[in-house]
Amino acid sequence: IWSSCIFQFGFFVNLLLNLLLPSRYWCYFNVRIQVWLIMAAVPTDMDLEEELKTLTKTVEVSTENEQGPEQIPDKSTTLQAVLQVLRKYNLKETEELLKKEAKVGGDGESGQGGDSEVSNVLSTYKSEGNPELYEDAYVDLKKFVDGSLDAYKHELGMILYPVFVHMYLELVYNNHEDQAIKLMKKFSREQEDYYQTDLQKLAQVTKKEHMKGNEITDTFKSNEFIIRMSRDTLATLKRHLQEKKQSIILNIIQEHLYFDMYEGMARTKQQIDSVAGSIIGEATRADNKTKVYYGMPKEPDYQYAAVDDDEEGEAGEGDKPKKKKPKKEPLFGKKAKSDPNAPPNDRLPLPDLKDNDKMEKVKALREASKRVTLGPETLPSICCYTLLNAEGKVICSEISDDSSILAVGFSNSNIKLWSLLPQKLKGMKSAEQLQDVDHDAEDVWARIIDERNVDTTRVLYGHSGPVYRLSFSPDRSLLLSCSEDATVRLWSLLTWTCLVAYKGHVYPVWDVRFSPHGYYFATASHDKTARLWTTDHHQPLRIFAGHFSDVDRVLFHPNSNYVATGSSDRTVRLWDCITGHHVRVMTGHKSPIHALAFSVEGRFLASAGADTRILMWDLAHGHLLAELNSHTAPVHCLAFSRDGNILASGSLDCSTKLWDFTKLSEEVSIEDVNVSHNPEIRNNTESYLLRSYATKNSPLNHIVFSRRNVLLAICTYDSSL
Repeated sequence: IWSSCIFQFGFFVNLLLNLLLPSRYWCYFNVRIQVWLIMAAVPTDMDLEEELKTLTKTVEVSTENEQGPEQIPDKSTTLQAVLQVLRKYNLKETEELLKKEAKVGGDGESGQGGDSEVSNVLSTYKSEGNPELYEDAYVDLKKFVDGSLDAYKHELGMILYPVFVHMYLELVYNNHEDQAIKLMKKFSREQEDYYQTDLQKLAQVTKKEHMKGNEITDTFKSNEFIIRMSRDTLATLKRHLQEKKQSIILNIIQEHLYFDMYEGMARTKQQIDSVAGSIIGEATRADNKTKVYYGMPKEPDYQYAAVDDDEEGEAGEGDKPKKKKPKKEPLFGKKAKSDPNAPPNDRLPLPDLKDNDKMEKVKALREASKRVTLGPETLPSICCYTLLNAEGKVICSEISDDSSILAVGFSNSNIKLWSLLPQKLKGMKSAEQLQDVDHDAEDVWARIIDERNVDTTRVLYGHSGPVYRLSFSPDRSLLLSCSEDATVRLWSLLTWTCLVAYKGHVYPVWDVRFSPHGYYFATASHDKTARLWTTDHHQPLRIFAGHFSDVDRVLFHPNSNYVATGSSDRTVRLWDCITGHHVRVMTGHKSPIHALAFSVEGRFLASAGADTRILMWDLAHGHLLAELNSHTAPVHCLAFSRDGNILASGSLDCSTKLWDFTKLSEEVSIEDVNVSHNPEIRNNTESYLLRSYATKNSPLNHIVFSRRNVLLAICTYDSSL
């Protein structure tokens, strides 16, 4: 009875649509209603549901993309498609009701359209076409691209790679192994160099069974390849497709490609190559339209007694700290200007600062007043720490914000810490001894330290796999570590023990970063997600999902409202911590991304990776501004100086390079970064490179600028180099 009521209602709606709408639009709504009726009235399994969704999507794409009614499947064809699904799953009663309402014959034929049309409507990779025609179709498409006007040729060439991949997958899916291998061998070398790694992996997929679980296959099957194309170029392509009527090419373009059309002149080869290389094509303009609060909020007024640097550390290790008299500091009297691009102060909830946190802020500000302003004439001093006898053992390293502690993660799952100051690493008193401490005393932090429990090094045990990344809290009281064992551990640097093991990822965790304000931290994993956590919750607050491969790097924006991620899918994304959605998608890298760094003012983001290039992004609009290419091996670390004038990069080519970021930012005008056109991409590397420093067979593992703008570098000596 319920099924009959549903179909009667559906027939009534179909009748109204048939009377009121033109035939090209009636076809789309008709198939939508028919599919809904089947799914609502008949218990379906997953395969049936998937085929019905595919049918609906195919008709929708055809209706939206094609200009003439001759390209739209007519009523008969869509009815045949729905009936074919019903026959396949033996839904006889539903089939008979649909035939009766549609007034088609007992064989399901209405005189128009045949099996070939129905097959085209239902096909994604399933095809009954002649496998020998695929090569001819691709050759014909390539001839069209090569023979096009120079103004359009480069943009038209962007369709060759995705069309080639989907042709190959169609042949493999339909068990035409020989033709697929022949197609791959003949045309794979003609694709762009930055796609060769993916094509080598794809060439291993030679049977239908190999496609399941393959990262590249799954990505191409479930996502449209995005191509940015000017209106004139797209019109040229459409005319060619309508003239040639190549069903193989047409089906692939309709099903698997998305054209992000823009007004204006077609892009040049250099502009296209600069932002190409991602596994899913380019980012759409819609991905980068959301407003980003990239500015820095005004710092609170710290009404706290400042401590003279000259008096720090003067007390002996066994002496009690002396009382300091408050000093009036002119530095703290200066009021910073409000940044119109800064987020509201209450946008992201932050914990109240404790007295110890305020004291640390004051110390940092006092040191900042003594730092050297860097530039082409005043380059930074560099202090390089080399780890000996650590070949193949050291995986990561980290230096605390005040440059007092060095932490190193090893492949044997251990974490080792060294003091970089004359003072040793101290521990907290035992629970029994803490009972005798006056908790209301002004120097309570000094009283809880056990002066006898000191050492120059500490070792932390707890992980069961290699340690991939470390991160200190801003006050240096906590340390985060992530590992192959899929856990993130929080360590106390007072008790030197593990406080919490965060278990949310199910695969290795590649990166972990504390927020600049503490409390929040972010992780990046092999499970293709990044996650936002707080230290007092064992479950993540946000899961940033959207990458198509491993998320290799994660980094907080200086205002803590956003998280940047770098992935093996060769994209950089910016995520909003409030909504959990990405607000910027930036393409241009040709290999996995290994390093990220925000500029001091928060507007620019630098990224680098295995392609040896450093890319500079403008977060205001998501545009690529510059490409710095001087390293000869993967770049694993980036750091901006504390005054924001210099960018430092460290690479596996055993060199550290200094770049003039002030010059680069001054050359970027407002006209270059507006959203209406493609900005000029600066790649004059020599004009921005200030100096290159080589190490002795020691690849760089980590670099950071101290509060006084001394560049600190960590490297591991490799005797095999």
